[in-house]
Amino acid sequence: MAKPSTILVKLVSTADTGYYYVTKKNPRTQTEKLSFRKYDPVARKHVEFKEGKIK
Repeated sequence: MAKPSTILVKLVSTADTGYYYVTKKNPRTQTEKLSFRKYDPVARKHVEFKEGKIK
């Protein structure tokens, strides 16, 4: 059976609140690190979220 092509990545808040989102990524098509501007409910505003590894 083949391995799935998508991997789970953690999007960590750059506001240092400890909040994160978990999303899927296809490393064959998206080789660079993901970076999104999303809502951080701890900081109560939109901040940059950058990709980190799930431990």
